[in-house]
Amino acid sequence: MRGGSFMSKFCKFFFQLLKKLINFLIMRRLLTRIINRVLLSGQITAAMRGAEAEIHTEGRRKLVVGLGNPGMEGTRHSVGMAVLGALAARLGMANRWRGDSHVSGEVILTEVQHTRVVLLRPRLLMNINGVSVAKAAGKYGIKPEDVLLVHDEMDKPLGKIAIKHGGSARGHNGVRSCVDCLQTDVMLRLRVGIGRPSGKTSVERHVLSRFTSEEKKVLESVLLQSVDLLLSQLSQQDSQSAASPAGGRKDAQQRMQKEEQPEDSPAAQI
Repeated sequence: MRGGSFMSKFCKFFFQLLKKLINFLIMRRLLTRIINRVLLSGQITAAMRGAEAEIHTEGRRKLVVGLGNPGMEGTRHSVGMAVLGALAARLGMANRWRGDSHVSGEVILTEVQHTRVVLLRPRLLMNINGVSVAKAAGKYGIKPEDVLLVHDEMDKPLGKIAIKHGGSARGHNGVRSCVDCLQTDVMLRLRVGIGRPSGKTSVERHVLSRFTSEEKKVLESVLLQSVDLLLSQLSQQDSQSAASPAGGRKDAQQRMQKEEQPEDSPAAQI
């Protein structure tokens, strides 16, 4: 009887704890969404007023964003920023980054194959990166379907990259913030594998840790391949950009079934 009573109390305690944990996660997500909206409120119009002369109103425009945490470059979670740094270097603009208070980030304005391109490194925490992305999209008049997010992906091992055509955030807080602030999930993503933690290492510690010496050797190749893929995406014809739907989650999910390249496709995964 005592054993049964103990198990009953333990189960009750466990489910109460689980309920509190679920409520905490829901509240944290809700709080993050509120912070996104508060920081974004009234800022897009101000950003548009400060639009730079280098980006004209005519022609195609693309926004490429390296998601990450400011001041934590070199960590797994900020590998998107490393890719953007490699892209800037390939374009001969490694030293052209400049702070832009209108978009809460660092930007480079350039051109790739007659496409005007804005490179953006948000200067906000990962969970609210979307605020910076939405400000930049508003300032430079760039549609969500012309935004390309570069971010880390735990479900892929280091050395693998893949293009994803819209859809859910798949648990990535930076992508979720972008979806919330742009109010659509049609953005193209370049997912850069960082692998899952081994042993008893927590997810948080894993993503905030730096790459080992051996991993950095693999990362060098990953950065080169990521830049090649980004340049290929940026060089595609206007017709493909124009054909990209902007209908939101439902359209994006339907489109993924038709457009997303297979995981084993050389063009999709390297």
